[in-house]
Amino acid sequence: MEIIVPLFRSFVAALALTALAACAQTPPANIAQAQQQARAPVTILISIDGFRPDYLDRGMTPVLSRLAAEGVRGAMRPAFPSKTFPNHYTLVTGKRPDGNGIVANKMEDPRRPGEVFTMASDDPFWWNEATPIWVDAEKAGVRTATMFWPGSNVAIGGERAPKWPHTISGGTRPSDWQQFNQEISNTQRVNAVADWLRRPADIRPRLVTLYFDTVDTAGHTYGPSDPRTLEAVAEVDRHIGALVTTLAELGQPANLVFVSDHGMAETSSTRTIALDTLLTAGDYRVVEAGPYAALAAMPGHEAALEAKLLAPHPHMQCWRKAEIPARFHYGRNARVPAYLCLAETGWQITERAVSGSFVGGNHGYDHEAADMAALFVANGPAFRTGASVPTFDNVDIQPLLARLIGVTPSPGDGSATAFEAVLVSRRN
Repeated sequence: MEIIVPLFRSFVAALALTALAACAQTPPANIAQAQQQARAPVTILISIDGFRPDYLDRGMTPVLSRLAAEGVRGAMRPAFPSKTFPNHYTLVTGKRPDGNGIVANKMEDPRRPGEVFTMASDDPFWWNEATPIWVDAEKAGVRTATMFWPGSNVAIGGERAPKWPHTISGGTRPSDWQQFNQEISNTQRVNAVADWLRRPADIRPRLVTLYFDTVDTAGHTYGPSDPRTLEAVAEVDRHIGALVTTLAELGQPANLVFVSDHGMAETSSTRTIALDTLLTAGDYRVVEAGPYAALAAMPGHEAALEAKLLAPHPHMQCWRKAEIPARFHYGRNARVPAYLCLAETGWQITERAVSGSFVGGNHGYDHEAADMAALFVANGPAFRTGASVPTFDNVDIQPLLARLIGVTPSPGDGSATAFEAVLVSRRN
């Protein structure tokens, strides 16, 4: 049965009228106390991993679609590569992957030969090339809390001892944070945010992040158009409704900023490019493969590799690192390998020929491809009603968040200028 959740603004308006009626009967001695208990707005950044903007038009999102219609909606362009960790860190640092250091979900660094970064890496070494918004906030005295976000469990600016027990010295984390665990349900995630907001004002966060991964998981498994993926979209929407209801019950005004890190494209075993059929074994090694492939030449084999790799290939284009097109803003960081190959959207690069058949979804393609577009919806007292913004880059989210919570952000590649026309005031 569809759960009809009133719009957050309507909840707040109704509560405000109730509060005014109560104040009319409140003895004068208690009016000051009631005013002191009024809640300042909280900013909640909500990532729905892998959420394509057109999911809003599938009839599965009554809550989020209403929030978009009564708030602000826009087209957001992810950074390249359109992968989870690079884009989540871009959203909160305002720096593209080349500048924030998280250039891939899997990467190497010449300063740490033999070591590989994965999505489980929490050594500050990998994360210290940029400063996320929660660090700026904490240093400015604004309390933050993260219910999952790549990098939020890391002591940014700290240093990890090389020997066991690998003690971390220095660095800054959110005041409250949770170590990512996919088994923590969406209900538990929303409840945790609600519990933080029930706290007394002195330990209540003013900036919160919330992360849902179930849409991305379904999109990879079934593809973006499969009914099971759309059911995952509907399930997340129901949890957003639960969050909105709780905020209203608490009388907690909130600026809700919904984003995704990337979209999702249909994939199939009939659209693969096997590197071992194009290249000579011993000339190269693969750092990462999929919608794009990152490769390194074996010492002394550069010319042999380039002769085959840089030749024209159907459904795939390859470049030397220094020759990656400028529009990708990618290739200056030492963690980007010497060669990059990018598949046509919907195709995948594999290390060897695949066996068996499959259909599903993936991301990591050209960040300007329509299927890679990311979600942006904002709703709350700082935003105008029924407004829209033209297409913008996701580096603009960090300065927007900084404006909403009233802090100066670390320098980045973005600007809040794109939102000038849709903000009620410069600061909430």
